[in-house]
Amino acid sequence: MTALVLDNVCKSFGTIEVLKDISLTVEEGEFVVFVGPSGCGKSTLLRVIAGLEDATSGTVAIGGEVVNSMPPAKRGIAMVFQSYALYPHLNVRDNMALGLKQEKQPKAEIERRIDKAVRMLDLAAYVDRRPSDLSGGQRQRVAIGRAIVREPKLFLFDEPLSNLDAALRMNTRIEIAELHRTLSASMIYVTHDQTEAMTLADKIVVLRDGRVEQVGSPMELYNNPANQFVAGFLGSPAMNFLRKAPLSIPPNGALGIRPEYLRPEAGGRIKGTVTHVERLGGDTNLLVSTDEKEPLTVRIFGQDETRVGERIELDFDDAKAFAFDSERQRVAL
Repeated sequence: MTALVLDNVCKSFGTIEVLKDISLTVEEGEFVVFVGPSGCGKSTLLRVIAGLEDATSGTVAIGGEVVNSMPPAKRGIAMVFQSYALYPHLNVRDNMALGLKQEKQPKAEIERRIDKAVRMLDLAAYVDRRPSDLSGGQRQRVAIGRAIVREPKLFLFDEPLSNLDAALRMNTRIEIAELHRTLSASMIYVTHDQTEAMTLADKIVVLRDGRVEQVGSPMELYNNPANQFVAGFLGSPAMNFLRKAPLSIPPNGALGIRPEYLRPEAGGRIKGTVTHVERLGGDTNLLVSTDEKEPLTVRIFGQDETRVGERIELDFDDAKAFAFDSERQRVAL
């Protein structure tokens, strides 16, 4: 059974179209990430799935049942927000239990579900604490635990790591991945962070201006982007785009080369000057201005002694380059 089917979903606020004809399937047990820049519609789409917003047109089906007219509490979903949304006067255990009490679940069942979530999220030492006594990462684990105890058909995460610092984001990202493997649950996760998308997803949905640009596994999208937007959005450092290319490309088109595929090479087809060096320890990023005054980033694995102001010659494997036409769509080289 499919966990979610969206069929031609549109959403407008007055005359403003926010979601435009979105069709998508999420399979049972699949981890799907909605990714895109701010304002692309990803959070609105999640809210439509949750029932917090009504679709203007189209259908939303969860677990094989159309839920357009169904309130959020009846949809079999559990949502984790970026703001934690914990009750400050309740301790961890009571925060997790509240929704189950409102559902009038038996006391023994409530205890079973909470104990399971507490073990899974390593929260045993904190069950009697209130949110104000917890760190940001601990609060987010409680919010995730509150979702787990609902035993939903579908988990929805709305940028849950955006309020955490870098180290906590990485740790919590790993915990969410482990949680997905443990529960084998269907999850939809919204983020603007392409690193989160690449590391968590079974399937990525790239959105722009309320439309789906491309759907596929992380490496499918990385290695075979359908258009210049997807190619430039996924990857860090971002893909380079040359208008004055050493290969034949369509008029007003661009040649795309990922930074890791450029290599310093005497006699290389691209020549320029190093304008900045980022020494990151494990690798080095060279920022280059080509002789045609186009900016490039070159990723060199390991440490490199190149200095600002040096002349550099670069080349690449043609098979690893991408061509885009004037409409920014991918074309064959």
